[in-house]
Amino acid sequence: MTNPITDLANSDCILVIGSNFAENHPIVSRWVMDAKQRGATIIVADPRLTPTAWSADIFLQLMPGSDTSLINAMMHVIIAEKLFNTEFVNNNTDGFDELCKLVEKYPPSAAEQITHIPADRIIAAARAYAKASAASIVYCMGVTQHACGTETVINCANLSMICGHVGRPGTGVNPLRGQDNVQGACDMGALVNVFPGYQAVIDPVVREKFSIAWGCAPEEFSPNVGLTLVEMTHAVMEGKMRGMLIMGENPIIGDPNANHVREALNRVEFLAVMELFMSETAELADVVLPAASFAEKRGTKTTTDRRVQWLECAIDPIGEARTDWRIICELADLMGLRDAFNYVNEEDIFSEIQRCTPAYAGITPARLKDTHGGIPWPCPTPGHPGTPILHVKGFSKPNGRGQIKPVEYKLPVEATSEEYPLVLTSGRVVLHYNSGAMTRRTRSLSQREPELFVQLNNETADRYGIKNDEMAIVTTRRGQATAKARVSRQIPEGVLFMPFHFEGTNQLTIDALDPIAKIPEYKVAACRIEPVPKNTQVIETLVVEMEGG
Repeated sequence: MTNPITDLANSDCILVIGSNFAENHPIVSRWVMDAKQRGATIIVADPRLTPTAWSADIFLQLMPGSDTSLINAMMHVIIAEKLFNTEFVNNNTDGFDELCKLVEKYPPSAAEQITHIPADRIIAAARAYAKASAASIVYCMGVTQHACGTETVINCANLSMICGHVGRPGTGVNPLRGQDNVQGACDMGALVNVFPGYQAVIDPVVREKFSIAWGCAPEEFSPNVGLTLVEMTHAVMEGKMRGMLIMGENPIIGDPNANHVREALNRVEFLAVMELFMSETAELADVVLPAASFAEKRGTKTTTDRRVQWLECAIDPIGEARTDWRIICELADLMGLRDAFNYVNEEDIFSEIQRCTPAYAGITPARLKDTHGGIPWPCPTPGHPGTPILHVKGFSKPNGRGQIKPVEYKLPVEATSEEYPLVLTSGRVVLHYNSGAMTRRTRSLSQREPELFVQLNNETADRYGIKNDEMAIVTTRRGQATAKARVSRQIPEGVLFMPFHFEGTNQLTIDALDPIAKIPEYKVAACRIEPVPKNTQVIETLVVEMEGG
């Protein structure tokens, strides 16, 4: 995020795209509602009329995967009507002329054919965003979980820069992280292409720096970018990977093309899982290492808006459970790597973070323990207050100018067909979290949201003979799942929605990857739907009644 979450209250216009923060990030929703009460215009682009969209002044109900076309059409309007910030563009950016040429191909009338958003609504959204004195963009996985996700993020930055809505209060491009401390994990190098602090593994100077820090030879570091989670699955199936240690993930539920994932995890020679619960993935493990919960841990977390915070544990780990870092260090010791993992406590680890990660260099445990709300990185020196808003004094490129990169609209990887005429998209619901490994074990939550469902439009339901609250079968090229139908006008005709917290949804999704970020295309898959045969429903009902006594 370029700006703090609280700064959303200072926006005069907020464009929300691919995010249902009312259900998934309720703290963010609070500050957006503060802005709305001050008179800000809220624009929401989403395939579904979500609780977030209920608050929208302008609702853009787009087809899944058409985000780039929408943004290009908005920029077409802004440039054609000369609503862009000429001074900011001339003084702070490169590439504007190339963008002008590209968006000529995306008038609102053409984008309407792709997005299914009426052209007049696209025009209204473009004018509201461009004319605002301070406008911000908020996005989440509805944008990133596409094969073109990186390019759509680039286009969000393009829109922000041409209007000069960056580097000031109430502006910026603000991604919301999907899970607790994802930002911190990325900062610490839990990505395939970087060391901590986003320092490239392919850079020999960086590798030498970390060889000194970690007491090993530079040649011991691979100069190659590693494999992402989906690529690991493929590597196992190709015989290129023999063992896996999985921590904090439940890929049997959370990964796309889950049947393929299950096959890979059954095939791998050795599988260890660090977990709190016997998740669907842990059930396949050769060894389960009991992990500590959040209440049994101390150390730092980094929020979605880059604030580093110190947390103390409430209780000691119970039974055989260990904190993650202790498990890793004990494993390293058994592998003969004691010297490289010879940490005493969490403060000791953070001292290394300071030495190796420039953006954290000025942050210390003592400062964090004495600071309410944390310190936003970058914080390069001990006396530095942190950086709540990025790009205030220009961009980090050598010439200090932002790089505008024109982005063409691309079709989703999987097109609809006569056999698979509908579009399946996936997402979250308010009562469950991620793969449901914790929340599906919570009785009160499971009573309110007990099972997999599929949401579909009334016209779609009538066309395929689907009745509300009856079971339906959803099929893609990768498999099929049975779910309870929820017929609703909150979703467009021809689109189905299924939550990914339950087993079944990701048996249907495609594991095609964004070529840059390697994020799977969770949000678009060609599918079909049909009712469960009546005799099958009767049998299932009898079985449930018998099991329930």
